[in-house]
Amino acid sequence: MKIEIISCLKDNYSYLIIDEKNKNACVVDPSEAQPIINYLDKNNIQLTFILNTHHHYDHVGGNSELKKKYNAKVVGYIYDAKRIPDIDIVVKDGEIWSKNNFKAKIIHIPGHTLGHICFHFFNEKNIFTGDTLFSLGCGKIFEGTYLQMHESLNFFKSLPFDTKIYCGHEYTLQNSKFCIKYDPNNKNLKNKIINIKKNLKNNLSTIPSTIKDELECNVFLRSDNLDIQTKLNFNNNNSLETFSKLRDLKDNF
Repeated sequence: MKIEIISCLKDNYSYLIIDEKNKNACVVDPSEAQPIINYLDKNNIQLTFILNTHHHYDHVGGNSELKKKYNAKVVGYIYDAKRIPDIDIVVKDGEIWSKNNFKAKIIHIPGHTLGHICFHFFNEKNIFTGDTLFSLGCGKIFEGTYLQMHESLNFFKSLPFDTKIYCGHEYTLQNSKFCIKYDPNNKNLKNKIINIKKNLKNNLSTIPSTIKDELECNVFLRSDNLDIQTKLNFNNNNSLETFSKLRDLKDNF
């Protein structure tokens, strides 16, 4: 399978998961239709499925037009069925969604929204995280609780280190500025920032990241780190409390 990153709107990413042998594809979180249509038609690829991680407009804005043009089926979480436009197939937490040569495990990861899911293509070690886990960041908590988001992020710690993370936005540089403020002695983070700036200077995406990179560099996955807790003047080794404080600080960063 080939992953094609499609830039949409101001800073959104949609992703085409392409079966090159059969010339068909899924799209994850189509913010808008036209950039996706341009790629599909130029490369003579048929869109078969539209996968939505959550209901926000900048992740489902292209659903209707793409469905109409390609007769593609829209896939979304069962408890978000009334909020995802033109949904055809509802999936549940823990389900293995398998169609044609596409196979992904559905993981419910509430926090950003209550109905947020990720699509884990475990055979290829690719995971599409929407607005829950970003490169060096995590999503704002709009509908869920700090505990829900903290637990959702903890799920990612269980994945193989070489799993590639495809998130919903190009926020990495700004996220890195926040991470380095509260984890200033992190050598891995400093090296990652160098690579981020190099990529952006060359008009390249900073995505995908990896689980290994995020465990080493993302403060929201490192809320149990004593150096970060000390930086926040915490001394009770409470990971949830540390995460909650970091999330509040990031909201006003």
